[in-house]
Amino acid sequence: MEAAAALNESGAAAPRLPAGGGNASLELSSRPPAPAALNPWDVMLCVSGTAIACENALVVAIICYSPALRTPMFVLVGSLATADLLAGLGLILNFVFQYVIRSETISLLTVGFLVASFAASVSSLLAITVDRYLSLYNALTYYSERTVLCIHTMLAGAWGVSLCLGLLPVLGWNCLHDRAACSVVRPLTKSNVTLLSASFFLIFLIMLHLYIEICKIVCRHAHQIALQQHFLTASHYVATKKGVATLAIILGTFGASWLPFAIYCVVGDPDYPSVYTYATLLPATYNSMINPIIYAYRNQEIQRSMWVLLCGCFQTKVSFRSRSPSDV
Repeated sequence: MEAAAALNESGAAAPRLPAGGGNASLELSSRPPAPAALNPWDVMLCVSGTAIACENALVVAIICYSPALRTPMFVLVGSLATADLLAGLGLILNFVFQYVIRSETISLLTVGFLVASFAASVSSLLAITVDRYLSLYNALTYYSERTVLCIHTMLAGAWGVSLCLGLLPVLGWNCLHDRAACSVVRPLTKSNVTLLSASFFLIFLIMLHLYIEICKIVCRHAHQIALQQHFLTASHYVATKKGVATLAIILGTFGASWLPFAIYCVVGDPDYPSVYTYATLLPATYNSMINPIIYAYRNQEIQRSMWVLLCGCFQTKVSFRSRSPSDV
């Protein structure tokens, strides 16, 4: 995702290097640049962005279309879908502006837009995890005005921090005029990507801790039910095992998608072949492609609303059953 780079020392526009032969970058100058050779990795990122945008646009439309899906749980899912939708659009715009409109200002805006969108996506995942934990830990007081306020506060903070992170490259934290400060993702600086990676590691550790606590609560509830009924039925065992497996899949998917890129941003060198950056960034975008499947399309209320929206197979005034965030 090398959307922009700095002027070279001579001021002339340097040719775009092929991916894999060096850490390719888009050189900017005041003279009209020569058309850049199409990079297959950029094409794959654009295709990924298109799929992400289509998937999440449908989720956003469903939640906005259905008044019944206005509970705190679906507000969080909507926040995640909106962030992933913006990330998908950012990947498409990055491709267009990289090969059609090669402007330093637009490149910085596009990179900042992508940083803010992906940061909002990861932050929304953390907010969903916190909400799931609260729904189990404080089950008796979860459906209260205090919970709604807490969730809205979390989302406001998540989007506020994400917006600040996205503005950093635009406000000057970039390496357009200092190539020595560049990271593996130009025009972001090494200190910038280190901050982003450290933030991701912190969020991942918090999510890991919360999911471990959720597993403990689920197992404890199953044990309490077994004591009340004097035995643990097969259905309770299967439900508990399925719940723990689902949490493991959720966290495993998140980690497998983002950890390689976050680690490479810290240990990688800008002189390494750009194929390494692309190869770790592309799986990270897949997380935004998988999120709608995990958090939205598996939910019965969203499935029903999707049929109402797309083909009217159900009555629009269908009743919805309030569910726990742990069911998402």
